[in-house]
Amino acid sequence: MKMQLGRTVYFNCAHSYKVKSWSFDQNLKEFGPCFSQTGHGHSYRLECVVEGEIDQTTGMMINLRDLDSLLKSVVLELDGKFLDKEIDAFKNLVPTTERIAEHLFKQVDEAVQTQNLNLKKLTLYETDDLWVECTP
Repeated sequence: MKMQLGRTVYFNCAHSYKVKSWSFDQNLKEFGPCFSQTGHGHSYRLECVVEGEIDQTTGMMINLRDLDSLLKSVVLELDGKFLDKEIDAFKNLVPTTERIAEHLFKQVDEAVQTQNLNLKKLTLYETDDLWVECTP
């Protein structure tokens, strides 16, 4: 039998929406208040759902301590950073919620596979009313 298990972690980071080849006015028109030289930050919530089989000895798919460690190690790269200034993956990309979620999905997917699990869904909440959901 396959089961799914969900876990949530939190992290904080800042970003500014900006296409470097565009003028100030073009960026402002397209991105509005998300375009700012000083940027702005969010407290993100990352929800992860993995699927796997229950170990008959432990009764778990994965020890929550291990899943927490795995998820925290993935978000550690972004936590407390200004994405488009400090993180190589975003230096030439607009760090939208969609792109941050895509980046995290790839990282988490690779990490959970080492634990014989499948990533079924990853949801990144930028705010309570803005989120991106990724599935394989």
